[in-house]
Amino acid sequence: MEYLERKYVTHTGVHEECGIFGIYDPDGNDVSESIYHGLCALQHRGQESCGIAVSSTSYPPGNIHVHKGMGLVTEVFHEELLSSMPGNLGIGHVRYSTSGSTILENAQPLVLTYIKGTLALAHNGNLVNASSLRHRQEMEGAIFHTTIDSEVIACGIARERLHSNSVEEAVKQAATSFMGGYALVLTSPRKLIGVRDPYGLKPLCIGKKGNAWVLASESCALTSLGARLIRDVRPGEILTITSHGISSDFIPQTVSTAHCIFEYIYFSRLDSIIDKIRVYDARKKKRCCTGPLLSGRG
Repeated sequence: MEYLERKYVTHTGVHEECGIFGIYDPDGNDVSESIYHGLCALQHRGQESCGIAVSSTSYPPGNIHVHKGMGLVTEVFHEELLSSMPGNLGIGHVRYSTSGSTILENAQPLVLTYIKGTLALAHNGNLVNASSLRHRQEMEGAIFHTTIDSEVIACGIARERLHSNSVEEAVKQAATSFMGGYALVLTSPRKLIGVRDPYGLKPLCIGKKGNAWVLASESCALTSLGARLIRDVRPGEILTITSHGISSDFIPQTVSTAHCIFEYIYFSRLDSIIDKIRVYDARKKKRCCTGPLLSGRG
């Protein structure tokens, strides 16, 4: 079930931030309201469009509910709508344009239906080789419905899934061709997966509330739910969360990690903690601008 609000806004420039959020509750509780509150806490990272995709792990694959619209989270979603989106597994996204036009078709999460089932994906960041990857996929017969590099990522994962034993293995193989800074949250019918680029340029953290696992761009989104911060997702890490717990793997790339200074001085909320550094402290201490934040060290 998918509903798209037909409303357009004017693109006012290039921005570099988006907010992503994911949650899986193995107890079976509905999570759409939690995603809503998480996105509200991340609203500063994107005010052009937003979306939520929710499914239930106890239902047959393909039972995904998606709603996307242009504007603020509070403008696009309301209580009645959220109650019509049941499910214990879901992701959300708030967007600024990093690539592609500011139109509804480019709003996230993206949801793909393919031979292996369904895949929902939300993405923060940019691929510097998105154009070449897109061209290669088009030459292999891929058909694109958006102009964003997030769809290139989703298509790459879906294609690798045809030759992989699991979706996380497909993510691992596809990610070896991704160049740039990115963070991803995605769902398959029974899994929540979080991915951070090998440089660690884009933030992603993991938290827990009760038995529910939460992934978010910033820790402030965890706080809004009353969830506790467990740790940051490590550079190049692929986290897979299922009913059996959490597992970790890494993208097979060897690069030096590097922080994005703008995450600390511009993008992130003051009360967030990124890679064990409080954003407020980073802004308060001027020496951070010549210290480890720009040194390239993890």
